[in-house]
Amino acid sequence: MTTPGAHMAWRVTSNGYGSWQGQAAVTAGGRRAAGSASTVLPALLEAAGQEVPAAVALRRELHASPELGGHETRTASRVAAALGDPDAPSVTTGRLVRIGAASGPSVAIRAELDALPLTEQTPVGWASQNGASHSCGHDVHLAALSAVGRAVRRTGGPLPLVAVLQPREESHPSGAQDLVGSRQLEAQDVRAMIGVHVHPHVPRGQVSVGPGPVNAAYDEVTITVRGRGGHAAYPHVTRDPVIAAAHVIVALQHLISRRTDPMHPAVLTIGTVHAGTAANVVPGQAVLTGSLRTFEPTDRESLRSAVSATAGATAEAYECTAQATFTQGEPVLDNDPSLAAAAAACLAQAGFGVVDSLRSCGSDDFAYYCVRYPSLMMFAGVGQPGTPDAPGLHHPAFLPREEAVEDVARVMLAGYVAACSVVLPGASVPAPPAPR
Repeated sequence: MTTPGAHMAWRVTSNGYGSWQGQAAVTAGGRRAAGSASTVLPALLEAAGQEVPAAVALRRELHASPELGGHETRTASRVAAALGDPDAPSVTTGRLVRIGAASGPSVAIRAELDALPLTEQTPVGWASQNGASHSCGHDVHLAALSAVGRAVRRTGGPLPLVAVLQPREESHPSGAQDLVGSRQLEAQDVRAMIGVHVHPHVPRGQVSVGPGPVNAAYDEVTITVRGRGGHAAYPHVTRDPVIAAAHVIVALQHLISRRTDPMHPAVLTIGTVHAGTAANVVPGQAVLTGSLRTFEPTDRESLRSAVSATAGATAEAYECTAQATFTQGEPVLDNDPSLAAAAAACLAQAGFGVVDSLRSCGSDDFAYYCVRYPSLMMFAGVGQPGTPDAPGLHHPAFLPREEAVEDVARVMLAGYVAACSVVLPGASVPAPPAPR
């Protein structure tokens, strides 16, 4: 990524946007930009508040008719229209909506278009009926981004905003991976990428903003155990892959408890077991699938090797064979420390409690942006007091309350203004909050 050289300065224009100007030092225009970065947040928050009713209505509309990954064309068109640019350029099944100057550095905010293949279990009149469900809060993110984009369009901002309407966050191939490095996104000259995700483990009114790694790298593993099938009445002439697979599952558990540094978070889960078609038949093979989540690159490589070796050796003890194959997923999601610090200050100004406690072995393809751009993922609390057993992310009954739309919009705006302050030379933000 290139950045403006020392001879460049930012000049704010009458509409609140600006352009890089070649000068030897920060001029009066640059000083105006610095002032704008520290004062624009209250105006944007007020403008976004006026957009909330329309955004809540949009959330209900999107929630009632969700689309699965790779099929989000209608959702993308609807949100682009809500952002004021129905003809925004497409990237696969997503859209890029630029608000502000047509060229020059920008700050991007990502929101996800896709839903999950779940049958919704909520009582609201606008529940999905089509076998898909926004049970990860993506409808809230999209609606909030519509309010943010409309507020920036009306009020202006220190830098142009690029609304990234991203496809396929929940499925492969990753939509973020397709976008990063694409001609369309590169043309936006993005200098910082912001993401916000609702989270039920964070109380409402709080936002988790942690520097450094906050989500794990993700790999899928498939283990195929092969034996010799036959009649269930004559097991001695078979080599039962089901028995071998069961012992493979148990044997794999020691890789985390005894082969991984306990100070390094890692999770290995076998999620599916497929074998056989009849109760009286020993099948010829059993197939296991699971996930491997790690924070340390060395653990990622060593655990892959250990899974293969353990599965093979265990199956061999039962006169079977086992082969493990891996599909590499997202890298570690690594928050930029400068963006995290600036966002914490802006969030405090916006009235949120700021914590950095939420680090998990969950994964998100926002991590691909972190590899290319200074990036920040924030977790906006939607947890309610007295509801410790409330449905969580990816549960068919998960349904953030409608005030989450405004909360997420305010968090996005705090991230946007913070990113502008980091990108703009000499820009200032409020003092950071006191440690909690």
